[in-house]
Amino acid sequence: MATSIDAAPSEEGTVSGFTLRNCALLDVEAGVLRPGHGVRVEDDRIVEVFEGDAPSGVESFDGGGRTLMPGLIDAHVHATITTLNLAAMQTKPMTLVSQEARVILEAMLQRGFTTVRDAGGADWGLARAVESGLIQGPRIFFSGRTLSQTGGHGDFRPRNDDTALCACQIHSTGFSHVADGVDAVRKAAREELKRGANQIKIMASGGVASPTDPVWNVQYSPEEMRAIVQEAEGWRTYAMAHAYTPEAVTRAVEAGVRTIEHGNLVDRETVALMADRGTYMVPTLVTYFMLDEFGRALGFPKASQAKVRDVLDAGLASLELCRDAGVPLGFGTDLLGETHEHQSREFSIRAQVLRPAEILRSATLVNAEILGRQGDLGVIAPGARADLLLVDGNPLEDLSVLEDQGKRLDAIVKDGAFVRNRL
Repeated sequence: MATSIDAAPSEEGTVSGFTLRNCALLDVEAGVLRPGHGVRVEDDRIVEVFEGDAPSGVESFDGGGRTLMPGLIDAHVHATITTLNLAAMQTKPMTLVSQEARVILEAMLQRGFTTVRDAGGADWGLARAVESGLIQGPRIFFSGRTLSQTGGHGDFRPRNDDTALCACQIHSTGFSHVADGVDAVRKAAREELKRGANQIKIMASGGVASPTDPVWNVQYSPEEMRAIVQEAEGWRTYAMAHAYTPEAVTRAVEAGVRTIEHGNLVDRETVALMADRGTYMVPTLVTYFMLDEFGRALGFPKASQAKVRDVLDAGLASLELCRDAGVPLGFGTDLLGETHEHQSREFSIRAQVLRPAEILRSATLVNAEILGRQGDLGVIAPGARADLLLVDGNPLEDLSVLEDQGKRLDAIVKDGAFVRNRL
């Protein structure tokens, strides 16, 4: 039986749009394929999911039994970090970076990622370029500049930097605000929210890429973090936090942070707290594999390269801990520069410990919840946005069909328009 919502008729009395018929519909929530199904699209929305024959009066495409699934969502990207040579990154003009980001984003869409959450660097201008069609890329939920304490993961100044200290100072770059104290972090958060940030990114622990902070460093006081969360909530949005260790994750969760990014070093007590508070985890395992494999040759700083091993080996274990505790797992990649092309390898890495259905839910339904867009993104249902992939193969049996730069995606639809159509 068809499930539909009303669609406006055209002047000739027929319904405009198109249908995709004869597809194996991937029910992401149930983790099963439903053969012989199709969808009708009107403008940018799915208006009907049907079984059997397609409705008449619209252009119709035969899916040939291929898998029809929602567009993918990557909840942790950095579209504007366009090289692993971070020293060179600091000297690039933004006009060049924006063009490089365009190439990165357009390649993401060709891999089937119709939505991304940028975790630091992208701004309203880049998001607007996608919305207006100047960039044929995924829609962007952007964080703007991240918030970092002095010497934190967003502070890329060298140790010999001689910047004069001032209690009221906020040091800003295209990537971050380095701000200390409750008043300063409130001001920094308000600035990004004013500029349209969809969420606020907090650096709550040391990191791999930053030059002066060890991974185990706990960053921002509880008071500072609560102030940032409060500002985000005032704009009816949330804060996400970069954090690796149990101490850093616990502080962020207790401050009200909604999503923990990375979290490689969490323990059972920490994930139990996350489950109790309803906090999401967004692991990003592929980036550590790529940094370990290619970082040195591509100019990734030696000090940062040495820190990769601190978090690489623990990543898969953190997935199992979260799953067993009931912590919802989002899907992120966190790739930088020249490694962006390996985005889809996150699927096969996770498949070492998780079932394909679990991973696909992370990249669709769970990420849509994180973005506050459940029922709108990451699902094929009447009223949802028409972001669709037609896959030559069954991702429930073999996730590699989503790799190879989207080679086996025979159709990609975003906002009801074909980005690719091989039918």
